[in-house]
Amino acid sequence: MSENDGGGGFPERDGEGRITRLSHLLGVGLAGVVIGVLALVVFDWGFATVGAGRFGHANGWLAVILPAWLFLDDFRAWARGVARAVAAVLALAVAIVGGLLAAGATGALPALWSGAVAAVVFTVVYAVIWFVGVRWLSRRTG
Repeated sequence: MSENDGGGGFPERDGEGRITRLSHLLGVGLAGVVIGVLALVVFDWGFATVGAGRFGHANGWLAVILPAWLFLDDFRAWARGVARAVAAVLALAVAIVGGLLAAGATGALPALWSGAVAAVVFTVVYAVIWFVGVRWLSRRTG
């Protein structure tokens, strides 16, 4: 499934297409958040320039789109089973709660920035719980 079978690609993947290093999952996920935030800044600035709102009021949570795509890709690379489902649901629940708490803690900031902080927290929490959880559960159930 993967063309990066130990060939030094980034992120490094195994023969089934699963990301093999937590640092790679975090790095690509956080790079996705940065790209998402930059895109939101450009769009929000453009809309503010033409008078369609004030700058900083775009929903910063949208920056999680690219990391979510990455996580979905890694999810699909794992074989169907209980380990994959439980790890994904648990990681998603904890990451959403963590992101919401971060957004609440930074609620004094404009929506773009508090949402960006929430997207970073979501990405880090999901990546860590998913990566560790799916491997641990796979060993226990498989």
